[in-house]
Amino acid sequence: MPKITVLPHAQFCPEGLTIENAPAGETICDVLLQNDIDIDHACEKSCACTTCHVIVREGYNSMTEPTELEEDLLDQAWGLEADSRLSCQARVADTDLVVEIPKYTINHAREH
Repeated sequence: MPKITVLPHAQFCPEGLTIENAPAGETICDVLLQNDIDIDHACEKSCACTTCHVIVREGYNSMTEPTELEEDLLDQAWGLEADSRLSCQARVADTDLVVEIPKYTINHAREH
């Protein structure tokens, strides 16, 4: 099984983390949540927002291509890059991944 290396993020994963044996077929979001990285997912993983946006620094091409709906939503994400994905839609394949959680998200529930 592949591993997911999460780069340090001040709020969600200050030290960074390597998740060994990430189950193929699981979404990146689910794997992060199962490993105590409380990434935002305001739409409850239904591909209706951009709060779970991640940048896949390595292993991007091992995953299935994003759907048109995911691409449309990603256009609204803060800090969009060519290798951005919604972690609720991006499924782990058989290749190790390096994932960065962007510094900001568009999450009105956390904006106070």
